[in-house]
Amino acid sequence: MTIIDAQVHAYERDHPGRPWAGTLAGPPEVTGSDMMAAMDAVGVDGAVLVSPYSMYRYDASYALQVHAGHPDRFCLVKPVDPEDPGVAETVAGWAKTDGAVAVRIMMAYGVSTDPDHAGVSRVLRAAAGAGLPVNLLCWGILDQALALARAHPDTRLVIDHLGLKQPFEPPAPPEPFADLPALLALAACENVVVKITGACTLSRAPYPFDDIWDPLARIFDAFGIDRCLWGTDWTRAVNLITYEQGVEPFRRTDRLTESERADLMGGTLQRVYGWSPGAG
Repeated sequence: MTIIDAQVHAYERDHPGRPWAGTLAGPPEVTGSDMMAAMDAVGVDGAVLVSPYSMYRYDASYALQVHAGHPDRFCLVKPVDPEDPGVAETVAGWAKTDGAVAVRIMMAYGVSTDPDHAGVSRVLRAAAGAGLPVNLLCWGILDQALALARAHPDTRLVIDHLGLKQPFEPPAPPEPFADLPALLALAACENVVVKITGACTLSRAPYPFDDIWDPLARIFDAFGIDRCLWGTDWTRAVNLITYEQGVEPFRRTDRLTESERADLMGGTLQRVYGWSPGAG
């Protein structure tokens, strides 16, 4: 079974040559080599390296540097700015970049909630034309994501982190799956897939987080495993779980068949993003 983490972050220490715009939960730096060592320790074959918006905003230069050193282990996702009049050209250029598999819109971070927002629509049209999926960080505004999915049926939309707001430090929210019905409504749109990333950080039970499986089963039933991608959201999750604890509950649970596990932990991702470890 090829195991691919659908979202990890890597970054270097804050310095004048590549200054941070903000901070992300985690150590002072997690280089590409550090991330690869964590993956190797628990048998993760590859990962989607998402350039961290919290630190670098729309500058993916460090992610590109990491990919250049490890093209067989990482593919790349870059946040784009829907307020930029030239964003369609940015998307088209990114699509031609070695290792690039998707773009990302940080909708929960101040993007207009208008489902007809011209900039968001421009990104979705450009991505469809370039053959790129669009990752949407849309917790709290899943109704807007539903409107976008219906308006842009030719664009593959990837809902980040189950579409649910996730903590950066303990404890988990009192009702972490309260917005689950809004996510399940998106299953009617065939162009939508959902990232089961950071799910363990929503648990209010100790490791191995058995309380997440009933709500996850509802997602699997609605979308089908072939529209679900497992991942850890490392290092955002670092204050809640270890990297191993983000992997092992999915690898060892008896709530998945072996074929379901293989799809959830890598097979679906290879189909959605058209990438697999070793492709570099």
